Amino acid sequence: MTQSPARAAFYRAVWRWHFYAGLYVIPFFIMLATTGMAMLWIAWLDGRDGERHMVTPQAQPLALSEQAESAQKAFPNGALAQYIAPRSDDLAAIFRLNTDSGPMMAVIDPYNAEILEVFPRRSGWYDLMDNLHGSLLLGLTGDRMIEIAASLGILLLVTGLYLWWPRDTSLLRALTPRVTGGGRGLWKSLHSVIGIYISLFLLFFLISGLAWAGVWGEKMIQAWSSFPVGKYDAIPLSDTTHAEALNGGRKEVPWALEQTPMPASDAHAGHSHGSAPATATPSGITAGPLPNLDQIDAFARDIGFSGRYQLNLPQGDTGVWTLSRNSMSTDSLDPTSDRITHIDRYSGAVLADIRYGDYSLLGKAMAVGIALHMGTLGLWSVLANTLICLSVLFLCLSGIILWWKRRPTASWQLSPPPLPRNMPHWPAATGIVLLLGLAFPMAGITIALVLIWDALLRPRLLRRTLA
Repeated sequence: MTQSPARAAFYRAVWRWHFYAGLYVIPFFIMLATTGMAMLWIAWLDGRDGERHMVTPQAQPLALSEQAESAQKAFPNGALAQYIAPRSDDLAAIFRLNTDSGPMMAVIDPYNAEILEVFPRRSGWYDLMDNLHGSLLLGLTGDRMIEIAASLGILLLVTGLYLWWPRDTSLLRALTPRVTGGGRGLWKSLHSVIGIYISLFLLFFLISGLAWAGVWGEKMIQAWSSFPVGKYDAIPLSDTTHAEALNGGRKEVPWALEQTPMPASDAHAGHSHGSAPATATPSGITAGPLPNLDQIDAFARDIGFSGRYQLNLPQGDTGVWTLSRNSMSTDSLDPTSDRITHIDRYSGAVLADIRYGDYSLLGKAMAVGIALHMGTLGLWSVLANTLICLSVLFLCLSGIILWWKRRPTASWQLSPPPLPRNMPHWPAATGIVLLLGLAFPMAGITIALVLIWDALLRPRLLRRTLA
């Protein structure tokens, strides 16, 4: 069945937007899929913090303070900042120390306190891939470039869905790739069908990734969905956020808590402590001297922090002890078991005990969504994400092949699909694009620049070329 001139013109206009969006998006999608796969498998096979060091289990590990003392010997001038408990009895313990040269990691055998390895924090292959994935090693500029790519990726999905939509055939036939005939028709069929099969998954990855980005995520979504300080029970607050205090600003704490201020210790709260033995209760550590590392670790186990968990030590006079276990940091395979507990460094009282159920609705969705995005739910999620990444790479490469086969012979020009004329549905299409631009500001700015290029600059360049 032949399309009407109006429908054909609208189809070409959508195709043109699909082309321009893909022109920018494809290099970024190739990078994101490649680095994403690398992070998946590095984290699964080797871990992110050196925690895959095997040790020989013995009857009982040494006291945590003895392990920490050994770590301190590796960096005598460093300040102990964090302890990462082993995931199982046959794995090493990890300590982070802040030094003049930056944060350093010490891998310790928990049974004999032997130093197994030391290395700068976030200096491995995973971290290189992570930095490429998040910012292209360009900081804020890279973050904005990737946010544009993810935003335009949504435009790519919407226009791709329209181009695929079955018009002169059945839905079943449209969902079945046509592998006969070869040539451009084969590539177009495979590109369309694989694209539609992964479209919902890709949309999920784009939205969950954008929720981390600097404009749409940090400024528009996360700021209104973070754990509210009003839920704290009238406790002192610090001037630093969870992300700044616990991980130096890196995205390694639950999304719902990144922008939430940390509780602060009260220097006047420790006056009741004396020389009596400390006692752990559900509300904290009471009736003893100021809490120490061993007491905090024992308390963490008493209140349910099992297996791998993280213990951040107080930093500064108002710092707090922080216990955390979450899927963001690969501590747990279950994002609904997220938990972070803050303890006053002077009184030992629990200042806040925040769990998954305390998050906002979007915070809960992001806790699960980020675990799916990062593939931290077990081997099945690693394999599923790998399949999606490979599919994205195929879409990118097949899109390039389709352009190559369509371009004029011996021409290296971009050769976008022809600009249609007299298109009656143009106002509706413009409205959809404007709504997308308003919903995702970085896409809106880019779309405006493309319109200026397409309507004003490109025609002038063509006229000069032909003159």
